[in-house]
Amino acid sequence: MWKDDLSDRFDAMIVKELRQGMRRGIFIYPFVALHILTTLALVIEFSVDEPTAYSDYVGVMNIGMFFPGGLYSGPFWGVVGFICIVLAPMGAFVMMTKELDSGNYEILLLTPLSRWKVVKGKFVAIWGMCLVMMVSLLPYVIVRYVFGGMDIWRNIALTLTVFFGAAVVAAGCLGASSYPKMGGRILIFLLYLSSACFCGGVALGASIGVSEGAGVFYHLNALAFVFCFVSIGLSLARSRIRVKVHSYEMKPSGLMIGMLFMTPFVVGMAALMTLGFGGGLGLIGMGIMAIFCDTTPKASKAVVVPSPNIPKVPDLPSSLPS
Repeated sequence: MWKDDLSDRFDAMIVKELRQGMRRGIFIYPFVALHILTTLALVIEFSVDEPTAYSDYVGVMNIGMFFPGGLYSGPFWGVVGFICIVLAPMGAFVMMTKELDSGNYEILLLTPLSRWKVVKGKFVAIWGMCLVMMVSLLPYVIVRYVFGGMDIWRNIALTLTVFFGAAVVAAGCLGASSYPKMGGRILIFLLYLSSACFCGGVALGASIGVSEGAGVFYHLNALAFVFCFVSIGLSLARSRIRVKVHSYEMKPSGLMIGMLFMTPFVVGMAALMTLGFGGGLGLIGMGIMAIFCDTTPKASKAVVVPSPNIPKVPDLPSSLPS
C-alpha cells in the first residue's frame, strides 16, 4: 500500500538512508532527550514567568537568541537549538565513513546514481530527521502560545534558525565524515565550523550593524550564508568519492579545503567593498564555485566515439585433422 511507504518521488538513496537512520540511535536517543528536556524547560519557563523583550536585532541565523544575554529567548529554545542544531546533525559524522570503508560507493556509482545523488540522499536523510524532531515539538509551541504568551516574530525567526542551522551543521558533519580517521574528521569539521563562524560573523554582523537591526539586507546575507556552507559541505563529501582524478587535475578534496581557507577572505572583501551590506555576494560566489569546481571533464555529445581497436582473430578451420 502506498500509505505504508514513502512516495516514489523520493530518490532511492534518500529512502534507503531514512529507513536505516530512523531505526538507529542517531535518531532515537536525541528524539527522546529532546522531549524530556523540552518538558523540563517549559516547567522552568512557566515558573519564572519572565516574557522575552522585543528587539530589532531578532532575525534568522542570529545565534545570540539561544544564549543568555540581551537576545535570550528562554530555556525552551535553548534546548531545541542544542538538540536540533548541535546534537542531532552529528549523526552525519559516520554516514560517509561506512560507504568508503566498505567500498560501497564504487558499487553505487555503477548504478544510475551520481555522486551528487549519493551525497544529497545522505544529507536529506539526516536533515529530515532533524525536521521530524522539530515538527514533533508543535504541541509544546501551542502550549507556550496559549498559556505563556510569546513574540510571534521571535519564534518564527528561531524556528527558521533551527531549520537552516541544522542544514549547515549536517552538511559540515557529512563532509568531515568522508575522512577515514577520527582525528582527520574532527580537524576538518573544526576548520569548516571556524570558516562558517567567521563568515557568518562578518557578513551578518556587518549588515545588522549598518542597518541597525535585522532588516532585508541582513536576511539576504543569512540565506546566502546557508547556501554557501551547505554547498561547501556537500561538495567536500562529494570530492572524497571521486573514483578517478586525472593527472592534470588538482585533487578535489584538497581544493575544497583550500576553499574553506579562502572563503573568509572573499566574504570580508565583499563586505568591505559594499560598506557592510553585501557580504552575501561573496558567499554566493563561493557557494557556486564549490558546486562546479569538482566537475569531471566530459566530451561534447557531438564528438564521435572512436571505434574500438580490437585485433582480428584468424578464422579457425571448421574441422581439425585427426
